[in-house]
Amino acid sequence: MGKTAVIIGAGPAGLTAALELLRQTDIKPLVLEESSFVGGISRTVNNDGNRMDIGGHRFFSKNQEVMAWWESMMPIQGSPSLDDILLERDKELVQGGPDPEKEDRVMLLRDRVSRIFFLRHFFDYPISIKWSTFAGMGLWNTIRVGWGYLVSTLHKLPETSLENFYVNRFGRPLYEMFFEDYTEKVWGVHPSKIGADWGAQRVKGLSVMSILKDVLTKPFRKKSIDQQKVETSLIERFIYPKYGPGQLWETVASEVEKAGGEIRMLSKVTGIVAEEGKVTAVEVESGGVQETIPCDYLFSSMPVKDLVAAVKGVETPSAVAEVASGLPYRDFITVGVLVKKLKITNGTKIKTYEGRVPDTWIYVQERDVKVGRLQIFNNWSPYMVSDYKGTMYVGMEYFCDEGDGMWNMPDADFVEMALGELEKIGVADRSDVLKADRIKVKKAYPAYFGTYKEISKVREWLDGFQNLFCIGRNGQHRYNNMDHSMLTAMEAVRCVKENKSSKDNVWEVNTEKEYHETAKA
Repeated sequence: MGKTAVIIGAGPAGLTAALELLRQTDIKPLVLEESSFVGGISRTVNNDGNRMDIGGHRFFSKNQEVMAWWESMMPIQGSPSLDDILLERDKELVQGGPDPEKEDRVMLLRDRVSRIFFLRHFFDYPISIKWSTFAGMGLWNTIRVGWGYLVSTLHKLPETSLENFYVNRFGRPLYEMFFEDYTEKVWGVHPSKIGADWGAQRVKGLSVMSILKDVLTKPFRKKSIDQQKVETSLIERFIYPKYGPGQLWETVASEVEKAGGEIRMLSKVTGIVAEEGKVTAVEVESGGVQETIPCDYLFSSMPVKDLVAAVKGVETPSAVAEVASGLPYRDFITVGVLVKKLKITNGTKIKTYEGRVPDTWIYVQERDVKVGRLQIFNNWSPYMVSDYKGTMYVGMEYFCDEGDGMWNMPDADFVEMALGELEKIGVADRSDVLKADRIKVKKAYPAYFGTYKEISKVREWLDGFQNLFCIGRNGQHRYNNMDHSMLTAMEAVRCVKENKSSKDNVWEVNTEKEYHETAKA
C-alpha cells in the first residue's frame, strides 16, 4: 500500500507541497482545508464580477524555480491586455503567449507603482530622492531628514528593536515621518516593542544608500521580469494572474486533483496524534463528523500555536506550550468599495486611463484615520473590475486583533466608518460609492513580539517529530512572502524525497540576507 501525506491547509505552501509530492514521489497527498476556499490569504474574493485581492500579491521572486513554477501554471501574456489596448501601450510580450482578451489562464505583465499618502500628498514608496519629495516635506522637514540621516551614519543604535533597525537605515526624522505610525497601525504596538527580525525580512537591504544607488542606475536599466539583481522593495515589474492570486491557486488545486491528489474543504484538523518521534494520524471534523486519518507524513501550514495545542499522545513540555500559546498574530479587514470615480488623480508621468491614479497600493500614513493601506484593483488587472472603463474598485485595508473593537463592529457600521475615512482624506465622495463589502481574515500576519523571541524552543520540539514538516507563513510563524511560503514546501518535499533527517533547509528559507540580494538557482 502506498504512503500518504496529510497536508494541513490549502494555501500556497500546502498546495505547492501537494503538487510537488505528486510530481516527485509516489506519495499521495491529502489536503485538509478548514475554509470553503483555496489560496489562504492569497485568495481572490469575487463580488459580482468585482474582484478583491486580499492583502495584495505581486508575483515576483529571485528564485528562478518559483518563477518557472508560476509560469508553468499560467503562461505570461503574448498579446495586449485591455488597458494596454486602451492606452496603446507597448510592452515586452512573450512570443506565443496567450491573449488575455481571449484566454483566462494567463499571467499579465504589470509595472509596480506604490506610493505613500501623507499630509494629503503623495510620496514615492520606497522614498525617492527627488524634488517632489522635498517639496512635499517642506524645507524644515527636509533639513531635519538630512541631518537625521547624517547622525544615523555616525551613530548606530543596537538593533534590539524594529525602531532601531529603521533609524539606523533612514535616520530618526524620516523614520518618524514614514515608518513609525504606519508600523503601529499594522502591528498594534510601537516599533520599539517589535523585534528587528521583521525589518531584516521585509526591508532587508533597503536604505537611503540603496535608494541612491537605485536612482543613479535606473536610467541605464531596462525594465524586465528578471528579478534577481534588484532589492525586493525596489522591484519595478511583476506578473499577475488575470483574475488575481486566487485564480492561480484554484488552477493549482485543479492540477493536484487531476494528478491523483485529494483536497477536502470544510475539514478542520482538531488533533495531531503522535508517538515519540513521529506523527501517526490527524483528527478531523467535517460536517459535524469526526474522523481519524492515519498518515506517513504531515505537512502543516496551520498556525504554530494551534498545531502545538492539538498534539496528543505525547507530553508537550510546559515551556514549549507556553511559548506557542503566547505567539501573537495580527488580523486583517478589507472593505471593497466600488466607486464611479476617485477624487485623487494622476500626478505622475505614467500614462493612465482617463487620468486615474496609477498605484496598485497606496500606504496611508495619515494619523487622523485608521485605514492603513488602499488597493486600486483596476491597476492590478483590468479584469479585476466588471466595468473597467466606468468604475474603480478600491480595497481599504485595516489591521486589528480578533475580538477587538474593529473586529467585532457590525459590518454595516464598519463600512460606514470606512466610507467616512475615504471621504475625510479626500480620496472619494460618498455620492460616488456604488457598493461596499467587508471581508475579515484571521491570523493574517504572524507578529514578532510577545513570546516570539523564544520560538526556537517550539521549533526544536516540533522538529523532533521526524515526519512532521512546518511550512508556510503561519506554519513557521514567519512573515513570508508567497514565494518563500512555496519554497518552504519545496524544501520539505526534497527532505522527504532524499530522506534527510535535518529540516534546517526548510526553516532557513527567507532568513539569509544574501538570498534577497543575489540570485539562487
